[in-house]
Amino acid sequence: MSEPAVSVLCETVCELGEGPSYEAETQTLYWFDIVASRLHSLHLASHETNVLELPFLASAIARVDDEKQLFVTEHGLHLRNRQSGEWEVLCAAEEDNPQTRSNDARVHPSGAIWFGTMGKNAEDEAGAIYWYRAGELRQLYPRITIPNSICFSPDGAIAYFADTRSNRMYRVACNPDTGLPVDEPILTVEGNEMVGGIDGSVCDAEGTVWNARWGGARLDAWSPDGQFLRSVTIPARQATCPVFIGDNAERLAVTSAAAGLDEAARGADPEAGKLFLIDMPVNGRLDPAVVV
Repeated sequence: MSEPAVSVLCETVCELGEGPSYEAETQTLYWFDIVASRLHSLHLASHETNVLELPFLASAIARVDDEKQLFVTEHGLHLRNRQSGEWEVLCAAEEDNPQTRSNDARVHPSGAIWFGTMGKNAEDEAGAIYWYRAGELRQLYPRITIPNSICFSPDGAIAYFADTRSNRMYRVACNPDTGLPVDEPILTVEGNEMVGGIDGSVCDAEGTVWNARWGGARLDAWSPDGQFLRSVTIPARQATCPVFIGDNAERLAVTSAAAGLDEAARGADPEAGKLFLIDMPVNGRLDPAVVV
């Protein structure tokens, strides 16, 4: 299998580039620099970029409708008016715990959203994974150190998630109509014998899970039952999360991070923190709007 070309899609360097999301309605790719409290955006047709300074740490964005967007933040879920820029609290989560922040998130086909929290210094088991839909919030999995790889099968019957600290990815059966788990999680990928940690993931229309490997400079593809399929080299050691982009979700972009690299390490990893495009057709999927 030939190695696809990977190019820089945006030269902006993020300390912790994460949470990429593509909105087909506006042809806009969003991603966060979590520790800098910034939301970056790239309009694919014009290649125009913008930066929004945020009033808090945030890690994920989702479409609500033409008027509002949902942000996953260190205080819970917030809504932002696209035109006025005004914020409103949708649902508080760990707002009384200044030691934690949000991390990975994904919208389920039902319109529910799963999102994770973690210690700001990655303290052991300080975080959790939550489910939210239509005004209801539930904690699904407590004692998570670094929640990642939240994604869903095309029919919504399977959810995936990982704890990067333990380097294990799990799958769990879900109710397709609500996105709530209906069984216990099953260990699907054991990553401890591989270079790097299991970070963000997306699931394509064929059920393949594409996972960014933090510290491994690559994007891995896994079958639904955890069989390794292929790997794509990413020109930054700390790849963080992939996203399907394009009107038909036919391409993959990948965020990365420069966090934790000293001067020598940055010299050896000059593309760290940039956004990349993989020149390889994929059968991707666009995330639905979240039901608030």
